[in-house]
Amino acid sequence: MSRPSFLLPLAALLLLAPACALLDQVAPAADGQGVRVRSPKGYLLIVGGGGTTADMYQRAIELGGGPTATLVVFPQASELADTGESSAQAWREAGIDPKNARVADTKDEAAALALVEQSSIIWFPGGVQSRLMDALGTKLPAAIRKRYQEGAVIGGTSAGAAVMSGVMLTGEIEGDSPDDDGLGFERAQTVDTKSGLGLVDWAIVDQHFVRRKRFNRMLSCVLDHPHLVGIGIDERTAILVHGRGFEVIGESNVLVLDARHASKIEAKKGERPTAEGLRLSLLAHGMNFDADD
Repeated sequence: MSRPSFLLPLAALLLLAPACALLDQVAPAADGQGVRVRSPKGYLLIVGGGGTTADMYQRAIELGGGPTATLVVFPQASELADTGESSAQAWREAGIDPKNARVADTKDEAAALALVEQSSIIWFPGGVQSRLMDALGTKLPAAIRKRYQEGAVIGGTSAGAAVMSGVMLTGEIEGDSPDDDGLGFERAQTVDTKSGLGLVDWAIVDQHFVRRKRFNRMLSCVLDHPHLVGIGIDERTAILVHGRGFEVIGESNVLVLDARHASKIEAKKGERPTAEGLRLSLLAHGMNFDADD
């Protein structure tokens, strides 16, 4: 299905936040460790939070090998001790053989690396994305990228979604909440980013997008990184990525903000930002996006 596109209204541009401050610089078209993910055979199931639906579980299990699929959960984004086991149990109930659903302990790096190598599905529950990246260290992200290259299904929800891109959005900004009064751009001074897994090296991924009114920070970051496509995924909604495109699965919307062909982009901190020719697409279940269109 084709995607609807239209020029961003001038009113939206007038509400743009100051450009986001990039921490731990990530090179264009590169992942978080500076190694490009080339023509991966695998899939990414990126969920916007708020619950993973039965359809999402089933698509991942089918792509991960069906009845023989093997799963490893990395729960380190969460501070809750039972997050890993509860997530693994949800996958068992969705159809994973109970003996094939394991939880990784990153404190035992060798064992965690072995689980990554053995698994056809690698899953990251929610929490705090920076905590997860810190826990993974340097060897595990490289191993996860290798499995994606080889054909594994890599997925995550909420914080587990944010880590998928190389330029990873972190935390909240002032005024970025469900009861925001609409002045978030005026109050926000910066939107911090760090290095993510870099499995999506052509986009910036955000989650809880509609529910938490995150258009402000996405627009700011896209203008600061116009070579990257901004993808905002709402709750109980996911994108299934293969190569440089994706299909939408779920109950709400995915917003795509594309400045790659825009002109007159100006996003200097402290100055009123500008851009012409931005493309915005609002997608729903069953619709597709191709970054090369």
